[in-house]
Amino acid sequence: MDFNNKNILVVGGSAGIGLALVKNLSEKGATIYNASRNSNEEWPAGVKHLNLNVLEDTAALTEFLPDDLHGLVYSVGSITLKPFGRVSEEDFLNDYRLNVIGAAKVIQQALKNLKAAGSSSIVLISSVAASTGMGFHSSISAAKAGVEGLTKSLAAEFAAINVRVNAVAPSLTDTRLASSLLNTDDKKMASAKRHPIGKYGQPEDIATAITFLLSEESNWITGQVINIDGGMGSLRTNL
Repeated sequence: MDFNNKNILVVGGSAGIGLALVKNLSEKGATIYNASRNSNEEWPAGVKHLNLNVLEDTAALTEFLPDDLHGLVYSVGSITLKPFGRVSEEDFLNDYRLNVIGAAKVIQQALKNLKAAGSSSIVLISSVAASTGMGFHSSISAAKAGVEGLTKSLAAEFAAINVRVNAVAPSLTDTRLASSLLNTDDKKMASAKRHPIGKYGQPEDIATAITFLLSEESNWITGQVINIDGGMGSLRTNL
């Protein structure tokens, strides 16, 4: 996959899946525009950075982005795991704002640039929890289901301007966001066993799939939610 002369916006590229994606795309020649609250010393040379909080005003993206934008990845999310009786209205609102409204605001700011590129791709990040019933996931499952609905609606609306929209839906992935779920050997072993393939995810696993969806090789794929989850969402191997 060749990303030379391609401009890609990564929102949330300072850690986890976003950081792995920045590294992967840079190796393939892409020019990376990152927007996040923090920078990262691990970034390859040439990454352009805008300090941005997606819950606040995103208008600064207008001046930051190049005229032609070939790809946009919204790699911002949350993990709110609580018994339903302890989930507050603010928990639901915060997860929805961060995962759905934040993505919508960024896409609105970048849409003109994506259209100008002639052919471009948007990738959002959902979760296996949006389509697989999991206890204690009510708030984040609801928000990620919103991400999937947004993905399909925008894919239909943007097809006429040759902007593809897809989402990936990971299961548990070894990122800072999930650190409390993988902070002991026992938790790591239990998490691995819950996945049919026998391991939990690594950021690079998700970044590789996103890279494909950004590339010209996937130019007939739009409106899809692709599970990158070690079989968690669709397989039962312990019967």
